[in-house]
Amino acid sequence: MNIENIHNIYFVGIGGIGMSALARYFKANNKQVFGYDKTPTEITDALIDLDIDVNFKDSLENIPLEFLKPENTLVVYTPAIPKNHSQLNYFKNNQFKVLKRSEVLGLITDNTFCLAVAGTHGKTTTSSILGHLLYECGVEVTAFLGGVTENYNSNLILKGSKVSVVEADEFDRSFLTLSPNIACITSMDADHLDIYGEASALRDSFVAFTKKIKPNGKLFVKNGLPIEGITYGLEDDSNYSVKNIKIQNGTYVFDVKTPKTVLKNIHFNLPGRHNLSNALIALAMAVEYGCPHHQLAKALASFKGVKRRFTYQIKTENLVFIDDYAHHPEEINSVHQAVREMYPNRQVLAIFQPHLFSRTRDFADEFAQSLSQFDELLLLDIYPARELPIEGISSAWLLGKIKNKNKELVSKDLLLEKIHQSNAQIILTIGAGDIGEEVQKIKKGLSVAS
Repeated sequence: MNIENIHNIYFVGIGGIGMSALARYFKANNKQVFGYDKTPTEITDALIDLDIDVNFKDSLENIPLEFLKPENTLVVYTPAIPKNHSQLNYFKNNQFKVLKRSEVLGLITDNTFCLAVAGTHGKTTTSSILGHLLYECGVEVTAFLGGVTENYNSNLILKGSKVSVVEADEFDRSFLTLSPNIACITSMDADHLDIYGEASALRDSFVAFTKKIKPNGKLFVKNGLPIEGITYGLEDDSNYSVKNIKIQNGTYVFDVKTPKTVLKNIHFNLPGRHNLSNALIALAMAVEYGCPHHQLAKALASFKGVKRRFTYQIKTENLVFIDDYAHHPEEINSVHQAVREMYPNRQVLAIFQPHLFSRTRDFADEFAQSLSQFDELLLLDIYPARELPIEGISSAWLLGKIKNKNKELVSKDLLLEKIHQSNAQIILTIGAGDIGEEVQKIKKGLSVAS
């Protein structure tokens, strides 16, 4: 299918972070873009500011007539849309071209030099760093991101169409629609068991992804993963490795050993060893693409981060408030490591909203272990996303497994009151649901109190 010949693009679920990046891309390429989403958000507000029309009612009456002509319209949808959605079913049943977001991403990137970032954790930060490095090195790049970068205030970096950077998403096996030239795998921890059933099936899908790499392409893998490729790691014998790590004024300073040389005194401003690993693989992929070392070092030092990835909301001597998207036990462990490394001997209060009933059920013991590490814990109800409740699975059930003595199940309307009752100097909000919408309320409440 030739997207160049399509004039109208209709998005079912346009407010999704990946969907909205595609909507921005098509708008920038002079397509007519329209879409549906369930509720208004900051993302849909930003799209409307770009003159992209968004409707919030699942009704055919809300779709403009020109988008109801199958010969002129491509329909893009996300798997998160329920099967009984009337707009999507109308398009499917009336000879429209209907594609998943991942399929459209595959079509767009197939004729580019594609760099793809796969892994159960770290995709968004790594691809954002990589897109920034290529942009700063003058590469004609388009980067489709799963988060809003602080440098560009967008989930789309647009500087040309020769090179593309994409997140290779394992959910629903979406990454099998891609054919990258250079790819990496950051991690392969069990996740999305509602889709895969068994961890072995997830691993098999990553193996299948490696076979999608174009002939003479390159694959990077984190040292220790059961897949062969160019290895990377922290302070080990990998092909690309970080050495001599120091922290100076909250900034990592380190050397990078490559197969050919050593890059000295690299600076990177994001906290946490997981972010250091993300920076390393982004740097390695950019080196293999051919970016000059001195430009890469300067670009990495200027990377500001991704919203909701260890994002500082308040940072004073007496109070720090950090927001993070972590929704898997390993991601929570990474946030905990970063906080303890940057703020040793400080009291830490974590506020966590579990994401999906199935994930809470499948990793309950691991969640309990990771959440027990914080000094205090406030637990919100499970955010269901695309799921219906599962009998016996609740935040109260999870709370019973957590060993932290200072733990409590709270509702959103009492959240600020409970935070004010704490003596913690470090406040964390963690989760992939709508907890992100509480961040500004908490920030405002803490700022007024201080």
